[in-house]
Amino acid sequence: MSEEKKEFTFENEEYRQTYWHTCSHIMAQAVKRLWPEVKLAIGPSIKEGWYYDMDAPFAFTPEHMEKIEAEMRKICKEKLKLERFELPREEAVKFMEEKGEPYKVELIQDLPEDAHISFYKQGEFTDLCAGPHLDSTGRVKGNAIKLLACNAAYWRGDSNRETLQRIYGIAFPKKEELDAYLERIEEAKRRDHRKLGRELGLFMTNDLVGKGMPMFLPKGYTVWQILENYIKEKERKLGYQHVMTPCVGTVDLYRTSGHWDHYKENMFPAMEVEDESFVLRPMNCPHHMMIYANRPHSYRQLPVRIGEVAHDFRFEASGTLKGIERARHFCQNDAHLFVTPDQIKSEVAAVCDLIFDVYKDFNITNYRCVLSLRDPADKKKYHDDDEMWNKAEGALREVLTELGIHFTEEIGEAAFYGPKLDVNVQPAVGNEYTLSTCQLDFCLPARFHLKYADKNGEEQTPVVLHRAILGSLDRFMAYLIEETMGAFPAWLAPVQVKVLPITDRALDYANELSAALDARGFRVEVDDRNEKIGKKIRETTLEKVPYMLVVGDRDIENKTVSVRTRGGEDLGAMSLEEFSAKLGEEVRTKAIH
Repeated sequence: MSEEKKEFTFENEEYRQTYWHTCSHIMAQAVKRLWPEVKLAIGPSIKEGWYYDMDAPFAFTPEHMEKIEAEMRKICKEKLKLERFELPREEAVKFMEEKGEPYKVELIQDLPEDAHISFYKQGEFTDLCAGPHLDSTGRVKGNAIKLLACNAAYWRGDSNRETLQRIYGIAFPKKEELDAYLERIEEAKRRDHRKLGRELGLFMTNDLVGKGMPMFLPKGYTVWQILENYIKEKERKLGYQHVMTPCVGTVDLYRTSGHWDHYKENMFPAMEVEDESFVLRPMNCPHHMMIYANRPHSYRQLPVRIGEVAHDFRFEASGTLKGIERARHFCQNDAHLFVTPDQIKSEVAAVCDLIFDVYKDFNITNYRCVLSLRDPADKKKYHDDDEMWNKAEGALREVLTELGIHFTEEIGEAAFYGPKLDVNVQPAVGNEYTLSTCQLDFCLPARFHLKYADKNGEEQTPVVLHRAILGSLDRFMAYLIEETMGAFPAWLAPVQVKVLPITDRALDYANELSAALDARGFRVEVDDRNEKIGKKIRETTLEKVPYMLVVGDRDIENKTVSVRTRGGEDLGAMSLEEFSAKLGEEVRTKAIH
């Protein structure tokens, strides 16, 4: 496809956004035709589709949405020309006042007095807008439009202002593309870790506890502990020393680290206690800097690898919260490696080896590596030291190149104190996100005046590698839930085996089997309810337990178990020893089905 033709396809981001922005105007026109009393606020295009905020004297229902879609299709067939015109600010205000659009009037009044305000007209409908737009409503395919949802939204994001209704929509040039998108949406709903977490009894949330403060239930915490023990064991073998540090720190600690200046808006407000100001910590590096500074170090002792699965708190906007994937409390699989400059390459290599080793265990194959760099023009977000940044970025780029790691570079994605390697995974549904990271830091060691004695006995400043392999255990668990749809591999499943007695006569034998499996270290439950075996099997399948042992009179007589998988496969009768060996091998090898 030629570049000229590509410019007017959905492959082109600018064209896609223009298409969706035009759709937002078509939707607003449809609403005004159907209900002229509705007042319009704003209607931008977004990453996927568009939304429009509206003030209506009634609540939009699915039936209203269907009527809007039908009217939008009519407007597309009318092929109305979109025409841009401008008015001086005073005339623009009067124009929108006459139309009875108070939200538009407010937007115009916020603009400079000498501004010329742009509008777009299509048929009888005119909207305040900077553009751009398609030249005709006929460019939009009416049969490939879908309104997705309607939520509440505060005018201008201010909870003290009017509550509006926000209608979301999506559209594509072809009906087949819309159908494929809607199927992806349905698949995302089926995989949503919030839905599965609730159904499988893994975690819960409650507004009385607080938004973004998830609580892990027994089964969920079992998975969480397995992940914690798994990564700690790998780290111990690589020479990491694990510590435990407080969930709070003084404001002065974060002033020293620079987080107070560069990260304050993401931190919970300070708490005043006995003339000291404390904050819930958003990350752990300042605490680990102080642990390193607790005693003198020689170059012979470096690298020092300090690890912690640490509780952190960040004040995320309520609209961004998403179960355990994005919360205000989470636990990071964090570590800080204090190294000499000569050790940077070998330690970064070891971190990368650990990342990719972990990914093999979890069958993570769809990922890409990104070298995240600062934006030199952004003096507010990043520590202002050009020499330090050039040194750090050059060093990390050189190391990754020498290691043969394929990476792309992205400006403006670095931490405020240094560049980083981000490993971005592409989940089964949804957008990619960063799972693992390794950051190179010359800044914080200097700010905390950290030292080590070199081979000549002279003081030097170490370099710090900030690294997270599983990222936060919470987000990693959300990723696993959605990838597996809650059907964890046997080594990770909260309940690995469920024993299902066919009749009460088999209950004692079922309990004996459970005790024997428990003694071998397996996680097992007995379904001792007085229910038909078919119901027990169905419900255990829905619980996603890897193995069911169905036992009856014949199994008691032969000292066997009848083994079924959650996938419905009947593995037949086998001895308890045979089954234990099979399950034990799956756990040992971390087998993925």
